[in-house]
Amino acid sequence: MKKIDNFGSISGRHLLQDIFKSLRYEKQWSSFAALFATWRIATSEIELEQYTGDDIQIIHSLGFWRGTAIWLEEIVNRFYFSTINSFAYFGAAILLVLVGVRRFSDHVSDDIVIAGIIFEAALLLFLFFIMLFTPNEEITSNNQKEEIDFQKELLNEVGEISRDFAATTMQLENLIEKLNALISLQNESLSQIFVIAKSFMDISQPNPQFVSILQQTNNTLLDFNDKIKILTESVAQIKQEEIKIAIRNELEQILSNKIVRNEK
Repeated sequence: MKKIDNFGSISGRHLLQDIFKSLRYEKQWSSFAALFATWRIATSEIELEQYTGDDIQIIHSLGFWRGTAIWLEEIVNRFYFSTINSFAYFGAAILLVLVGVRRFSDHVSDDIVIAGIIFEAALLLFLFFIMLFTPNEEITSNNQKEEIDFQKELLNEVGEISRDFAATTMQLENLIEKLNALISLQNESLSQIFVIAKSFMDISQPNPQFVSILQQTNNTLLDFNDKIKILTESVAQIKQEEIKIAIRNELEQILSNKIVRNEK
């Protein structure tokens, strides 16, 4: 709930103007109805939800005299001064016409001219009364300056927040890049660890294909060993045959030599 001290404050005056604009131009109330409603609000109303649609409460009511003065300043003088001034000029024009016609013609009686003077005097008095309640523009201008200063300060703070947010965003982007690089390095490390673990598993528990290859190699080596044994035996037999042949040749040579000697 928004609370305002009274309609004499700057925020209260602006609120009263906003209520009149809403009733007159948005809700399309008549001028008399909008004037009467804002006068009643300025003098006695506290709960304003039915007029504004927001939960707004006036803490202190101004009463009849003070509320009427604020109403004349902020509503009648601001929104209807030109209209009242136009009526005053209109009355003056009528009075000039009556006086002019009365001077050159007898069709206009003195009573009509006096009535015109009284009417113009009433309009001027009413205009004077309204002008007595001319609002102090310095209050509004000071408030506008304060609002402008506040808006500038708010914009500066928003700019600083935006810069801080941009710097934070850049830092987050850099951090995300570093995290992505760290994740990539971690994935590579995990892949290497997986390869090493798989190698240890293959060493501790070789796969069937590797065992089959080892068995085939073992069988081949056994066959090769058997063939080497057979080849060794064959070489031994060949050596024995060569020795026998060599001995036989030597014996033949010896016998040949003896026979030759005997014949001589």
